[in-house]
This record gives sequence, C-alpha cells and structure tokens, in this order.
Amino acid sequence: MHFVLQLVFAGVCVGAVYALIAMGLSLTFWTTRTLNFGQGSLLMTASVATVAMLAAGMPAALAVPLGILLAGGLMVVAERIAIRPLLKSGDSMGWVVSTLGLGIFLQGFVSTVFGSQAIAFPSLVFDSLDSVDIAGVQVSSQYLAVLGLSLTLMVGMELFLRRSAWGRAVRAVSHDADAAALAGIAGVMVAQITGTVDPSFGFNLMVLGFVAAVFGGMGNTAGALVGGIALGVIEKLVGGYVSTAAEHGMAFAILMVILAIRPQGLFGRKEFTKV
Repeated sequence: MHFVLQLVFAGVCVGAVYALIAMGLSLTFWTTRTLNFGQGSLLMTASVATVAMLAAGMPAALAVPLGILLAGGLMVVAERIAIRPLLKSGDSMGWVVSTLGLGIFLQGFVSTVFGSQAIAFPSLVFDSLDSVDIAGVQVSSQYLAVLGLSLTLMVGMELFLRRSAWGRAVRAVSHDADAAALAGIAGVMVAQITGTVDPSFGFNLMVLGFVAAVFGGMGNTAGALVGGIALGVIEKLVGGYVSTAAEHGMAFAILMVILAIRPQGLFGRKEFTKV
C-alpha cells in the first residue's frame, strides 16, 4: 500500500509541473487560438542557463531568477521577430511553424555550446535523499517543494488574471512573456527532481504539458491542473507496475483516447462555427 501511495504522490507532484506547462500553453491559446511550440526549448534554455551560472560560482538565489528572466526575454524577442508579423497576416499555422522553428534553433544552439549529453543539475534547497514521513510514507522533500511552488504559481496567476484590473487587461493581449516565464520555472523545478538537463528534455516536457492541456481542456486553468495531475499519476503507476519505458508512452495513448472520445477535453466546451 505504501508503494502505491508513494507512486501516487510522486505522480501528483510531477503532474503539477505538467499542469504549469499546460497553463503556459493556455495563456496564449486564450487570445490567439493557437499554440506556442517553442515553450519546451525555452524551458530547457532556462535550466541550462541556470546550471551554467551556478557552475560559474553565481549564488542560486541569483542564478535561478536570471535563468527564468532569460527565457522570458527570449520569448519577447521571438514574439517581435517571428510571431507578430504572422499575426498581422492572420496565419495561425505560420505561428505554429515559426515557434517550432524557434524551439529547434534553441535546441541546436544549446547542443553546440554545451554538448548534447546530460548535464548534472545541483540540488538547490533539498537534497535528493531528504524526505518527510507522512502517515508512514517517506515523501521526497524535493517533490513537496515542487508541488507547493507549482500550486502557488497556478493559483496566484489565476487570481491575478481574473481579480485584478491589470490581469483582466492582460487577458485581452498576447501572453508570450508570461508563458515563457512559467515554462522557465517549470524547467528549473523538473531539473531539480531529475538531477540532469539536456537539450532535448524541454521538448519532451512540452509534449507532456500539451497532453495535459488537451486532457483537461485547452484554455481552462482547472482543466490544466486536473489534466496534469491525472497524467502524472497514471505515468508513475504505469512506471511502477509495468515499466519505466512505458511511462511517457502513456501520454500519447491518453492523447489519442481523449481526441477520439472528447476532443474538447474534460472541462472544455464544444465550439460551433456559423456559416
């Protein structure tokens, strides 16, 4: 029973990060009705930049926010160069292709500068062996910290967007920088859990965040949370009882089932177009 609880809790924590990435995708989808597939590489860039600054001797309290700000800054530049001109032409597919191209470029750039091998990501607050006993179950302190930070960020962002005058105004425009910042934070948190980063891990996480967003309902914050946690728990249970190699394969299986049965997701609404 304890093994099951450990898997479920690990799935909830990892799923909360998937939900954070899904919320970042939803931020742009709310207003533009298209997706930013460059988020995965921005996530990776924030993590790799953080590792580089830590290796150079910079304190973590400065390296982490600078890595996240770098991701946000890169997205602002990309929005001006590769996205805004396409929005004026009304070509949403062009935006998808341009953001995907941005992601591939960043992945290749990081591979050239830092190599394609995994880079160790140091422990920032808790060590990988630190744990807390909850009802007889040993729970990783890192997982607890990631869960708490993810939920705090999601709730805070939702309150900001819905309750503040500035937030309601922001909902009417593009959310690229906000989405990139969320992706950067998610990247640092996942790197803290896995202990390594490499040029491809951002793309993998972006795909999982996309599945979580579709699962819960694209553009729906509650759906992103439920979809992310459900995906994380299913993955960990499959990894624990079947094989770790089958974990990420479950994401694509869930995506196919959702698209076949309920394309709008659990909390999404069907859209109708008048002709």
